[in-house]
Amino acid sequence: MSFMREFKEFAMRGNVIDLAVGVIIGAAFGKIVDSLVKDIVMPVIGRLLGGVDFRHLYINLGDQTYETMEAAEKAGAPLVKYGQFINTTIDFLIIAFAIFVAVKAINRLKRAEPPPPPPPPVEPEEVKLLREIRDALKRG
Repeated sequence: MSFMREFKEFAMRGNVIDLAVGVIIGAAFGKIVDSLVKDIVMPVIGRLLGGVDFRHLYINLGDQTYETMEAAEKAGAPLVKYGQFINTTIDFLIIAFAIFVAVKAINRLKRAEPPPPPPPPVEPEEVKLLREIRDALKRG
């Protein structure tokens, strides 16, 4: 029973729940960025570069020639899909930039923590000794 209690305490900590929410939002954000890159950014870049469709750029390492990447994939040909690598790299750069901007904004909004209170002053030994003498004289 102790194991279940420990697990419940672990799972219900705020950090674990925050992490779970972050992972879910991150996955959804990744899909949005993936669509942004594939459906908006890369077609514009391809158009500017003379109508290149990066999704279909590949190097066939096999002996046979194929008209399309899909045909080569269906045939099981060894392929280097560098166009998809370019798309994925741009995905990463956009996500990294968005996270950088978000963290920067959060840090700016975060309130500055007040400095810790100064430690109480240390009483010199002479003062302690004089107090002890005073108290002894009062008693005696």
